[in-house]
Amino acid sequence: MDQNIIPRKEYPRPHFAREDWLNLNGEWNFAFDKNNIGEKEKWYESGDLKQKIIVPFTYETKASGIGEEVFCANIWYQKQITVPEEYKDKKVLLHFQAADYITKLWVNGKFVGRHQGGQIAFSFDISEFIDENREVNIVVKSEDSDSCHQPRGKQRWLDKNFGCWYVQTTGIWQTVWLEFLNEVHVDSVKITPDIDTESVEFSYQLPEEADISDDLTLKTEITFNQMSIKSFSIDIHRPKHTSKVNIASDHFDWKVMLWGPEHPNLYDVVFTLYKNGEILDQVESYFGMRKISIENGNVLLNNIPIYQRLLLDQGYWLDSHLTPPSEEAILEDIDKTMEMGYNGVRKHMKVEDQRFLYWADKKGLLVWSEMAATYEFSEEAMQNFTEEWLEVVEQQYNHPSIITWTPFNESWGVKNIYTDVKQQQFTEGIYHLTKAFDSMRPVIVNDGWEHTVSDILTLHDYVEMGEEFSERYKDLETIVENKIAFNKHKHAMAKGYEYKGQPIIISEYGGIAFSSEKGWGYGNQVKNEEEFLKRFESITQAIKEIDYICGFCYTQITDVQQEVNGLLTEDRQPKIDLRKIRDINLK
Repeated sequence: MDQNIIPRKEYPRPHFAREDWLNLNGEWNFAFDKNNIGEKEKWYESGDLKQKIIVPFTYETKASGIGEEVFCANIWYQKQITVPEEYKDKKVLLHFQAADYITKLWVNGKFVGRHQGGQIAFSFDISEFIDENREVNIVVKSEDSDSCHQPRGKQRWLDKNFGCWYVQTTGIWQTVWLEFLNEVHVDSVKITPDIDTESVEFSYQLPEEADISDDLTLKTEITFNQMSIKSFSIDIHRPKHTSKVNIASDHFDWKVMLWGPEHPNLYDVVFTLYKNGEILDQVESYFGMRKISIENGNVLLNNIPIYQRLLLDQGYWLDSHLTPPSEEAILEDIDKTMEMGYNGVRKHMKVEDQRFLYWADKKGLLVWSEMAATYEFSEEAMQNFTEEWLEVVEQQYNHPSIITWTPFNESWGVKNIYTDVKQQQFTEGIYHLTKAFDSMRPVIVNDGWEHTVSDILTLHDYVEMGEEFSERYKDLETIVENKIAFNKHKHAMAKGYEYKGQPIIISEYGGIAFSSEKGWGYGNQVKNEEEFLKRFESITQAIKEIDYICGFCYTQITDVQQEVNGLLTEDRQPKIDLRKIRDINLK
């Protein structure tokens, strides 16, 4: 790749956007540290890294320019930049949208800090490390492991792919960028819509260490399609403030424009921080007025029952793995999902790129957000999981497209949850912590089977034909009271827990693979499109005809490495006529 070409050049955080930023994607110097000697030999001072890598793609991918799939626990990056003259008096933040798993940072030979967690965005204030010439020598060490006590999702921990676990992701895998701020600025704004009162609540956060004086004012301006809806200002006397405002407008006969798949209406909002009338900070954001609730065994969107037609989406690409290769690639996946008649996706074992969530917000695609699993149960695993999951919920909270939180899947990381009280209590704790931060959205514990406390009862079943499915699920009580098992002897509820009338969704089914392909799918492989469509329609119609089931999730949108049960190939070529999939889904 031409070193002057910047991959993923778009603004990485569109729900909290500023004008003053610098994209650091592109060519970096790189080195494998197979013997973990880099810190001892002070590579952060010499920066003598012999290889090149294209950030934000990991060394395991072809897109990185390296394409080495053998695991290396310690790797180094280096890049020399100059801070533009116009920002010489600004605070400089170095942002990583995601890097797996431990990130250590040195700037101009001095240690700045350490971050742990492979799924979430984080940043370092590097202002005091920049020299008088504004030169910045950035050196990053990424440390990873094959530990099953860290959240790893679908990343393998053996030296070869197996089952549904794929090539690992090591180091920087999302955009790296600089942001330039005044000392006093807006750190974050938590936005909570309430359609029943036609209002929205803003919870503002300024830096705790900032000098909060009496002459600070924060202005909030809400617009819809460039029409002014509400504008108000508050005097800032402390780092945290909360304001709630009614947004009914005479532009729409005093109606609130609701967000949903049919009409993904978004309100734009600008936050401007003033000191004595001078602008210190300005942030552009948006929000959707929508409500997710549960009533009488149904999931309601804006107080109306919604039938969820979801597609399992693991977010892998052929040459870039977990990193979307471009914004166009993100849009292609969303557009093809909707073209097939699906109104949402279950993002599986991956905390997705903010640009994906932005376009889901814009296009009205429902999203289930799911945490990358650990695979062992221990105090270390609980701590790693809990800290990172709460960051996920906080960072993704403002996206209206996200309608469900799914911290656990198929007992991964809590393999004895069916009977183990400690593992059950851990999942209850995560459920309640999630609800304490976000009372809006349902939380699923434990997706697939062996549920403890859960707002939705979700079942995974890869039975091949509709007749068998209809027979198994004809009686609700036999399923929810654990009278019969499904999907290789699993039960709906963990021991000691009772079904309490939650909505029921078949959140994994299908997984049909063609026999001409290498790799695996669920059940017998099919020979041609006719066989595929017969089986797909049989099981999909059977699910839709069970009156107590209020949604489904088909496995899956694309092939992923050795798992070849996608509706599309890894390079996004349809295996069957997508219109026929749509016709069956909407039948």
